[in-house]
Amino acid sequence: MKKITTDELLERIEAGEQLNIIDVREADEVAAGIIPGAKHIPLGEVDSRVGEFEKDKPYYLVCRSGARSGRASDFLNEQGVDATNVEGGMLNWNGETTA
Repeated sequence: MKKITTDELLERIEAGEQLNIIDVREADEVAAGIIPGAKHIPLGEVDSRVGEFEKDKPYYLVCRSGARSGRASDFLNEQGVDATNVEGGMLNWNGETTA
């Protein structure tokens, strides 16, 4: 499984990179704050929404601690999607969030 730390992800965002970030937490967790520009696809919907992922683009998956996004990353990689798990998830996120 490919991994990236929250600090590495934040550096790339601050450098102006346009990243495809997918938040796989539940709606009530996302309501408390999401990385600006991230798309919300709850873990339970990833399999039924796999068609929304473009196979020629990399995706960065985040959850609360990194466990759920790790499962989602594994699944997406098996489907031919370039998915990277954000280690430590939102618990380690030091950047801005939006409601």
